[in-house]
Amino acid sequence: MTDILEDEDEIGARKRALSNRQVLAFIARFWKRRPVLFGLGVGLTLVAVAFDLALPYAAGHLVDTVATKPRGDSGAWSALGVFIGVYFAFAVVRNIAHRFWIPLAARNMEEMTNEGFAKVQAFSSDWHADSFAGATVRKLTRAMWGYDSVTDAVTIWLGPGVIVLIGLSVAMLIRQPLAGGISLVVVVAYLSVNLWVTERYVRPSNLRSNAFDSQIGGALADAVTSNPTVKSFGAEQREAQRLAEVTAAWREAVMITWNRFTDVWLGQNLLLVVLQAGLTGAMVWGWTQGTATPGDVAFAITAFMLMSGYLRNLGENIRMLQKGLDDTEDVAAWTRLAPQIADAPGAPDFQPGPGAIAFQNVTFRYKAAGAPLYDHFSLKIAPGERVALVGPTGSGKSTFVKLVQRLHDLQDGAVLIDGQDVSTVTQASLRRAIAVVPQDPALFHRSLYENIAYGKPDATREEVEAAAKKARAHDFILKLPKGYDTLVGERGVKLSGGERQRVAIARAFLADAPILVLDEATSSLDVETEGLVQAAAEALMEGRTTIVIAHRLSTVRGADRILVFQKGRVVEEGRHAELKAKGGVYARLNAISEGVG
Repeated sequence: MTDILEDEDEIGARKRALSNRQVLAFIARFWKRRPVLFGLGVGLTLVAVAFDLALPYAAGHLVDTVATKPRGDSGAWSALGVFIGVYFAFAVVRNIAHRFWIPLAARNMEEMTNEGFAKVQAFSSDWHADSFAGATVRKLTRAMWGYDSVTDAVTIWLGPGVIVLIGLSVAMLIRQPLAGGISLVVVVAYLSVNLWVTERYVRPSNLRSNAFDSQIGGALADAVTSNPTVKSFGAEQREAQRLAEVTAAWREAVMITWNRFTDVWLGQNLLLVVLQAGLTGAMVWGWTQGTATPGDVAFAITAFMLMSGYLRNLGENIRMLQKGLDDTEDVAAWTRLAPQIADAPGAPDFQPGPGAIAFQNVTFRYKAAGAPLYDHFSLKIAPGERVALVGPTGSGKSTFVKLVQRLHDLQDGAVLIDGQDVSTVTQASLRRAIAVVPQDPALFHRSLYENIAYGKPDATREEVEAAAKKARAHDFILKLPKGYDTLVGERGVKLSGGERQRVAIARAFLADAPILVLDEATSSLDVETEGLVQAAAEALMEGRTTIVIAHRLSTVRGADRILVFQKGRVVEEGRHAELKAKGGVYARLNAISEGVG
C-alpha cells in the first residue's frame, strides 16, 4: 500500500494548487463558447424564477380574497385562477429552459472530453510512463460528469435559488420587518456556512477519496490488461487482494467524506428549523398585533415552503458543486500544464528526403538519472544506409531511436534528419516519416484492416492487402472467420506473437516512410516464417535508411555498418566480419549469441 499512498499524496498535493475559483473559471470558458444557448437558458430560468417569486403573492391574494369577500364572490375564483396560472407558467417556462441547457451540456461535455484526451495524447512518453492509464481514463470520464454537476448546480439551482431566497426575504421585509430580518439573517448564514464549511471541511476529504477512486481505475486497468501474466503465475487471488487493499483505502476515505457531508446536512436542517420558527412566528405575532393580515400569514407560510425547498436544494447542490469542481480539477489542471515536448511556435512540417541522420554533440540525460547517457555524442548515418545497433541493455540503443523520433528533448546538441533539426519541425510530420516495427507490437482493439491501415489511413483495400502479402500476413488473415474485419482484441491478444509481428510489419510496408526502424522485428517468428519475413524486410529496406536494434546478432550480418554501444558511446563500428575478426566487444557478444543459439 505504500506506493498507492505515495501516488495519492502526490495527486493531492497537486490538486491543492488549483482553487475552486480556478476550476470554475475553466468550466465557464465552455459556457462562453455557446453564448446564444447559454443566454436563452439563463433568460428563461430567470423568467421561471419570477413566476416562483410571484407564487406567495398569489397565495396571499387568494387568502385575503376568501377572508374579506362575501361567500360566492367571483373574485375568489379569479384569485384561484391566478394562483394556479402562476404555478403552471413556472413549470412550463422551467421545462422550456431545460431544452436549451441539454444541448449546451451535451456539446460542452463532448468537447471537454475530446480536448482533455487530446491534451493527454500530446503529453510526453515520460508523462505516460509515470501515469496509470486506467487512472487517466477515470479522470477524463469523471471530469465530463463533473462539468454536468457544476453547470446544473450553478445555473439551474444555486443561481435561481439565491435570487428567490433574497427576493422573498426582501418582500417579507416590506410586509413584516421582523420576519424579513429573520429571513435575511438565516439565508445569509445558511449560504455562508455552507460554502465555507464545504470548501474547508469537506473538500480536503473529497479530494483524498477522489485520488483513491483514480487508484481503483489504475489498479483495475493494470491487472486486466496484464491478465495473461496474472494467469501464467496463477496470481488471480494475489491481484484480487491488491485491488481489495486499494478499495479498502477508498472505502475509509469516502466514508469520511460522506460523514462530513452528513454533518453539513445536519447544520442545514437546524438552520431550517430556525427559519420556520422565526418566519411563521413573526407573522403570527404581527397578526395578533393587528399589523399582519391573514394573507400575510399565508404569504409567510407559502414563502417558507418555497424557501425551505430551495434551501434544501441549495445544500444538496453546494455539495454537488464542490464534488463537480473536484471531479473536474484534474482536466482543468492538465490545461495549465505545458506539453513536456512542444512544437516550436509556427514550426513547419518535416520535409522527407533521402534519410540522412546526424547527431551533433548530443547530450541527453533521463530525468531520473544522475549522469547523462549521451555526453557530446556525435554520429552520422548516410541516406539509404543500413545500420545495426548492438550492445547490452541500457547501453543507449533504444534511446538513439527515441531521439530520432523526438520522443525526448536534448539537454544540448542537435539531431538532424536531412539537414532539419528535429526540434524545429512538427512532431507529427516527423514521426510520419519514420516507420517503426517494435519488438513487441501492441495493436488496437480494432479490425486487422484498421490496424494495418493505421500506417496510411487513406489506403485502399488493395494497398492494405498488398502490404499484408509482403509481410506474409495475408494467408493467416484469410483463414480467420471474418478475414480482414476480424477484431484482434486489446493490444492484439487474440493473435499469436508472430501474427502480431507480421501485422506490424505490414503496417510499416504501407507507411512507406524514408526511414525504417526495426526493433528485432523477427524475434517472435518461427524459423520458416522468419526467413520469409526477412526476405520481405530486405525488399522493404531497399533505398531506405534503416536502423536495426539487434538483440540476436544473427539478424545483423548483412548490415552496412554495425555500431556497438556501451554506456551511451559507440565503442566499435564496422561490418560483421571485420568486428568479429577484431576480437573485441562485438566478437564476445557474437560468441555468446552463437553459444546460446
